[in-house]
Amino acid sequence: MLEGKAVIVETDMLQNMQQNAVDLASKALDFFDVTEATEIGRFIKKDFDSTYGPGWQCIVGTDFGSFVTHCHGCFIYFCIGSLAVLLFKGSAGPDQTQANHCSPLEAVKA
Repeated sequence: MLEGKAVIVETDMLQNMQQNAVDLASKALDFFDVTEATEIGRFIKKDFDSTYGPGWQCIVGTDFGSFVTHCHGCFIYFCIGSLAVLLFKGSAGPDQTQANHCSPLEAVKA
């Protein structure tokens, strides 16, 4: 596991979901090497899909940019050491904001 605690950079999740995301990332780092970003992302995504319903996306790495549309209350971006984790539940687009309770676009640079 990487040294240091998680630093939440941006989120609109409830506290318990935030903690679950951070705990899962730490657990994934117990199972996978830090260089196995795809496996770490898959581990976190599958658990969130199972716990909170399908549609979650998870991006893990040390250098990436993003521009995503996400459902309200379903976005977190945090770092553990040099590893960044972006986890969000996707939505179809801003025209469905009302129906899906989705937030406007979020831009994140790792």
